[in-house]
Amino acid sequence: MLAKAVLIIDKRIEQSTKYKKLLESIDISVFTASDFANSLKIINDFEPDVILISDSIDFDIKKAIEQIRVLTYNVHPAIIALSKSNHIQDKIELLDTGADDFLSEPINTEEFKARINAHIRRILENCFVENTMLFDSKVSYKMIKRELNSAQEWAIMLIDIDNLEFYKEIYGELAADKLLQTYSAIIKSSLDKGDYLGQFGKDDFIVITKTTEKAEKIANYLVYAFETVVSKFYSKSDAKRGFMFMHGDEEAEDKVKLVSTSIGVITNQYKKYNDVKQVISSLISTHKLAKYKTDSAYVVERPKISADNAVEEKEKNNNILIAEPDEALSILLEATARLQGYNVKVVNEFDDIYEAIIQYNPAVIILDAGNSETLKGLEVCRKLKFELQNVKSNIIFTTTLHDKEMVLNAGADLYLPKPYELSVIFGWIKKFNDNYNE
Repeated sequence: MLAKAVLIIDKRIEQSTKYKKLLESIDISVFTASDFANSLKIINDFEPDVILISDSIDFDIKKAIEQIRVLTYNVHPAIIALSKSNHIQDKIELLDTGADDFLSEPINTEEFKARINAHIRRILENCFVENTMLFDSKVSYKMIKRELNSAQEWAIMLIDIDNLEFYKEIYGELAADKLLQTYSAIIKSSLDKGDYLGQFGKDDFIVITKTTEKAEKIANYLVYAFETVVSKFYSKSDAKRGFMFMHGDEEAEDKVKLVSTSIGVITNQYKKYNDVKQVISSLISTHKLAKYKTDSAYVVERPKISADNAVEEKEKNNNILIAEPDEALSILLEATARLQGYNVKVVNEFDDIYEAIIQYNPAVIILDAGNSETLKGLEVCRKLKFELQNVKSNIIFTTTLHDKEMVLNAGADLYLPKPYELSVIFGWIKKFNDNYNE
């Protein structure tokens, strides 16, 4: 893993080899170039943290430093001039040109290593995320770029905590930070010395490791470990219930799922990547597949087999079943739904629901609670969600009984207290219909 990288631009082979060995002895990856032209490609491909440039090269060192400074304005490496000169004016001129340091040769080997380490430390000190103390997205991006250009086998993992924003809103920022810190410690414990762990966004982690097999083992462990500890970050009632509430009984609300982890893994074992943008795009796409899972999960990119006409377009399901005993309201809902392009089936008796589902296969069911004494709708909802395994419909449960916990525990996807606005219920219908057809 090219965690710390230095480029030495020096025409003198023996001298650059000596410097290279010194730096490699303290776990720094070193690139060498004997001329300025060849160094530019290394700078672009690997974005070294420190660039050592000797005045021995067949190029004006002042111009070289100026050009490097311009080309690396967004990554800011430390540029160190090497020279046998000990004249103060030479030092001032190169420092004014853009060099960050000037080393007069010969230089003590221990001082040389200490100075390079000091520059790298100073660069990296400004790249930590405060709450996790991991490297930020700029460093992670740089590490991905280095691995991409290293010609070695690699696997990259994008890891995040789903529903963390909802958790933060309910439990507070300190609790969310503690959860994030705990997970970062779990991830760190699963890695070896040669692996890289950093952040890719505010709440996302990047792991770079050597092989697909190793990445899959790490991902499998993280899913298990996360699910083992996450219940400790909830109240007993939320942990037992399996979901959270954000509002009181007077407001419509779907189930706020407990936090989970989703992990996407890509590798160069099966696919050749040409640039960092392609890597990031593939990583995000694979990670999204993991996020579609209900619980914590990981997805590993696999080789694809394709043929002519192999992809079949899935037909969108716009079917809605309305189970509403109030005939006037059911007519209003049906007319509005048809105007918005939905296919609608209406039943006014609870006993007719099961047959209608078999015949109609609705994406969304609007289900009323029924009589306040019998609450027949709750019984139907439980049966649909917990007994009939083939029912995949989203259930919007409308009720005059303001008991959100009872309704959502019965399996409903949305608690919607009556009376409600048509714009509100159809906003939810669109959301659930889109989710069903993803």
